Amino acid sequence: MNASGRTVTNQSIAQCEKLIRQHIRRTPVIEVAGQDFGLTAESLTLKLELLQHSGSFKARGAFANLLSRAVPAAGVVAASGGNHGAAVAYAAMRLSKPAKIFVPSVSSPAKVARIRDYGADLTIEGDRYADALAASEQWAQRTGAMLLPAFDQDETITGQGTLGLELEQQAPGIDTVLVSVGGGGLIAGIAAWYAGRIKVVGVEPSASPTLTRALEAGRPVDAEAGGLAADSLAPQRVGERVFPIVREYASKTVLVSDEAIANAQETLWRVLRIVAEPGGAAAFSALLSGAYVPQPGERVAVIVSGGNTTAVDFDIKR
Repeated sequence: MNASGRTVTNQSIAQCEKLIRQHIRRTPVIEVAGQDFGLTAESLTLKLELLQHSGSFKARGAFANLLSRAVPAAGVVAASGGNHGAAVAYAAMRLSKPAKIFVPSVSSPAKVARIRDYGADLTIEGDRYADALAASEQWAQRTGAMLLPAFDQDETITGQGTLGLELEQQAPGIDTVLVSVGGGGLIAGIAAWYAGRIKVVGVEPSASPTLTRALEAGRPVDAEAGGLAADSLAPQRVGERVFPIVREYASKTVLVSDEAIANAQETLWRVLRIVAEPGGAAAFSALLSGAYVPQPGERVAVIVSGGNTTAVDFDIKR
């Protein structure tokens, strides 16, 4: 814990990275020309976290929880739009722990399939993340299972912050990083790692402006929760532990439309053959749509945070 009383720090993230390193992938970065996408930026750095175990950055936080907390015999339980559930199911499978996952009906078939493939006990509960969360809390109380919050838990935020540590090692010269925001665990972790040394910008769907509404109100508040990326970026409100970190180190957000997100998905596939889910492409859509316009010479990195989607259908003939 530092002088401000905060437990998620540069030091705690570095310690967490050592703890989880053997269990996660060091995902690659790729530098691309802005002109490939019709942008004025000379070059962009993409961090391809969709290549992480379970298909998203969430594996970092899942392993951070399971390796640093005492897991009871009843195992773990999590609520998720899909990616956190897949990550918890994967980590629990690798560490031989029982896992119960609740997801809402908006969770994509690709994410539901991944959770089941990893051997977790899956229940579809309600229409939104808040419904699945309530069910997971009841399960934890009834069974004694350890609850693994998708974003509002120090261990979760610290685990996601290891992505920032990696990014700085791989692309030490960047000025700005664009990060998609749902509950805020990823942007909080990255912001805690950089601690104001670069600009960290949150990108949210206009249909789910959780962080934007919180910054306007000065505290986490309920926001709209819908849109194309609802299975990963629509938790209704940003996390209580997340908010102070983001307010201090990453207080700028931009909003993008569902059309912009869909265009970013299509463009990443057409130009780079990268298959990103809507939430994973949201940060990149801020550049393509003009929601975020870099200054001349600004060196920008973008987190492509997840790839659990069936948007690209491969027809393989044998």
